[in-house]
Amino acid sequence: MGYIRPSRQPHLPQQKIFSLKFTIFQSSSENTMVQIAVASASNVGMQVIEALLARKKHQIIVLYRSEIPAGSIQHPDLTYVKVNFQDKKQLTDALRGVHTMLSFIIAHKDPGSVSQKNLIDAAIEAGVKRFAPSEWGCSNPEGIPWYAEKVVIRKYLEEVNKEKKVIEYSLFQCGHFADYLAFPHRTAKQLLPLNMHYDFHNCRAIVVEGREHIDSISLITVFDLANVVAEAIEYEGEWPVQGGVLGTTVTPAQILELGEKIRDRPFTVEKVTLEDLETGVVETSWVPLMTHPAIPTDKVLPYSKSALQRTLIGMSKGAFTVGDGWNKLLPSYRFIPLEGFLYTVWAGESRKALSSTD
Repeated sequence: MGYIRPSRQPHLPQQKIFSLKFTIFQSSSENTMVQIAVASASNVGMQVIEALLARKKHQIIVLYRSEIPAGSIQHPDLTYVKVNFQDKKQLTDALRGVHTMLSFIIAHKDPGSVSQKNLIDAAIEAGVKRFAPSEWGCSNPEGIPWYAEKVVIRKYLEEVNKEKKVIEYSLFQCGHFADYLAFPHRTAKQLLPLNMHYDFHNCRAIVVEGREHIDSISLITVFDLANVVAEAIEYEGEWPVQGGVLGTTVTPAQILELGEKIRDRPFTVEKVTLEDLETGVVETSWVPLMTHPAIPTDKVLPYSKSALQRTLIGMSKGAFTVGDGWNKLLPSYRFIPLEGFLYTVWAGESRKALSSTD
């Protein structure tokens, strides 16, 4: 079984984008090459593709509804196929001979989950053995509108397998990416930096009053998630429906303690009440801006306020706390420790800040 060990980097240049280096030990599995299809590969999807290509044993096709994005990965074992996700026959033809289907269709951009339902139907018709729906995040989407379609697909997969199992599937859930705590630094080639309400760069945070030791969030590096998915592709047993991929689970208090330790300074903490959040009131001096290509510029601020509100409410309901289904099936896999990962990102800057005040 493969595992990853982070390399030591005592100092990182102060810049917005850099790459962390890891030593990758390839799996010793002798599994034969399989064909994999990836639908609408996002940042996370491209990171998974990189992990699969590194194994040098699989053929991958990427299904796109529009033109191939500039800067997309180019590789002899990777093929891009333009499809119409409303055309089941076209999808079925594209999936013939595919063993495993990974979906990264953005849930809130697929009203009624039409595209993903068509993809599931086509996968079944084409004889695809395994399917991973577009999860890659929270375990409980209740109250988070942009994740609502994930519930629709979970129910659809249950329904199509009700009489007999027609397709094996697993809900790959990982919580949040630890990489976002590195904002504004970029820690993975394919994952865009995203600000959180735990702002290590400015040493500040927003928490729900009285729930600092109650709420929790599961954090994992996108590097680990991608490599666990690559391991899962080669797993010879049946995929578990509840496919939690658990890096670590921490409380807000533990994140703050870790942040102050790594940055070597106190964090400025603003507190909001759960009651205010549930009535739509978000009164803070700052909001982590969700600057992402999928969000129109004029919608960034309102979307960011809504995201903060829904994320904090979600944490109180365990939305971002995931299980360890895949951890149990891949016991030899070594996850990157959260503290070591964040130290690699921030320790150098903390020393610079200290020296500048001497």
